[in-house]
Amino acid sequence: MLTLTALLLAGCGPVPGPSATGGSATTPGATTGTTPATVPPGNSTGAGAGAEPGTASPGPSSGTADNSPGTSPGTATAASSPPAAGPTSSGWKTFTTSDGTLSFDYPAAWTVKDPAGEAPLGGEFVDVLNAAGKQMAALRTNVVTGSECGDQQPYLLIDSEPMQALTEPGAADQSGPRYVFEGRGDDKAAKASPPTYASYGITMMPEVTGPTSCPLFQLFLWPPSGALFGQAYDPAKNATPGGPGLPYLEKAKLYATTAEYQDVRKMITSLRPAGSGSETSTATKPAP
Repeated sequence: MLTLTALLLAGCGPVPGPSATGGSATTPGATTGTTPATVPPGNSTGAGAGAEPGTASPGPSSGTADNSPGTSPGTATAASSPPAAGPTSSGWKTFTTSDGTLSFDYPAAWTVKDPAGEAPLGGEFVDVLNAAGKQMAALRTNVVTGSECGDQQPYLLIDSEPMQALTEPGAADQSGPRYVFEGRGDDKAAKASPPTYASYGITMMPEVTGPTSCPLFQLFLWPPSGALFGQAYDPAKNATPGGPGLPYLEKAKLYATTAEYQDVRKMITSLRPAGSGSETSTATKPAP
């Protein structure tokens, strides 16, 4: 039995912890509790040192990566790369959290919503919406809950990339953070419903080497506890090609071939400690 202290990022239900009182943040589709779980990690580069806390500024982001749809559930693989679906968005901004600790890059046409420290339980509570107003990812800090790994499920790895910039000093004995797009459950299921779900984000769980894994769990260590940056894959939010009758996990693999996914991936893998890059442009307020 594997005991973990982390946050389960499943395919349904609200994110635990603070709800925004000073902004219009939405939930990323995560759940917690005593459900079985697995953990979060990744590699990033980019600028952002000069961005003011809680603000967005024009700036470069981490480079894109050409990656290809993963294996079917029940087959583990060390890494997988979705084929490039054309260039990512032109024009990116840099966002720095209101506590001044983390920065990430995002498409200039997207919106960052941040209640700037008004979450009642503390920590950051940031949502990123695309130009159509649909949530693409959520950043949460100061989120931790105890969990145990119980029943394992068929495992699907769609995409993976190390994120060394988020590795904590002295954590060499742990698995390093990496970005993942992964799934669990029945590859014939029409909809996401436990135990079948897929999610993209950052994990610190060791890479799966067998055909099954603990339920999906995405969290990385970040003072004072842990954090997440990602969300459950949802065909209603994530624009996906293919017929509506395709199984849910097949849709997830198709989503990995889209330009929207490349933007999501580029944004999440750009997450880094604030001040780790260079910034020369003037900071501007994020869209309300």
